[in-house]
Amino acid sequence: MRVGSSAITLEQWLTLARRINEILAREPEVKGIVVTHGSNTVEETAYFLSLTVKSDKPVVLTAAQRQFSTLSSDSPKNFLQAVRVAAADEARGKGSLVVTNDVINAARDVSKNISYRLETYSSRDIGALGFVDEDQVTFYRAPLKPHTTQSPFDVTRLARLPRVDIVYAYADADGALIDAAVAQAKAEGLVIAGFPTGSGTPAQDEAVKRVLAKGIPVVMTNRGGMGRVIDTRPAEKRPLIWGDNLTPQKARILLMLALTKTRDPAELQKIFETY
Repeated sequence: MRVGSSAITLEQWLTLARRINEILAREPEVKGIVVTHGSNTVEETAYFLSLTVKSDKPVVLTAAQRQFSTLSSDSPKNFLQAVRVAAADEARGKGSLVVTNDVINAARDVSKNISYRLETYSSRDIGALGFVDEDQVTFYRAPLKPHTTQSPFDVTRLARLPRVDIVYAYADADGALIDAAVAQAKAEGLVIAGFPTGSGTPAQDEAVKRVLAKGIPVVMTNRGGMGRVIDTRPAEKRPLIWGDNLTPQKARILLMLALTKTRDPAELQKIFETY
């Protein structure tokens, strides 16, 4: 498919995952897959594939910060390095990877953090998996969270994904967007890009309570981009799902897939603790 990464859809994610699974199942001589992708959502597509591809062969995504028609574009080198990583024996079993600017990042951990500089992709406080040098591909660690063949999510016959929206926390935010996401947009789940302490504003927290009372699961994440979000006030027994160190956009992907398996809050929390 040829589409700008800002315009990619959930339907196209499903198509891509099914196509990759088909290739890897029917063509045993294929050692790995490379997906060229726009930079804006490559981290999201990569995480989706890490949860839905059923093979231990590497799926490597790459992007570019400088367009092919611009001076000193990073496109050709990133593409070459992605192919080299996909062909490397050491890449097998490490799930979906994002390879750019000589660095190998795990799909779950990576995010684009700078608007235009080449060093934009980072796994933040978790760190890179390895590096691509001129003469070799070197891994220093492997992801420990289950992925690909260890993931329970099967999109083979899935026609659609449940709608999940993200609502951002900011000073003096009310609960209007939270209420509207459920009442008007018919969201089946919500992710709050919350304050690093694991909450929204008081008004947002009240709106979350109204949504939870309707049986809509709500995941709390951290708008800051680094660090874990866990229940720091267990005595209050807030019935939220805690997103750990997933960014809001990654938590949305996991919640959409989780809702195809269960709607039980305890089971959803277990999924977030696992993947």
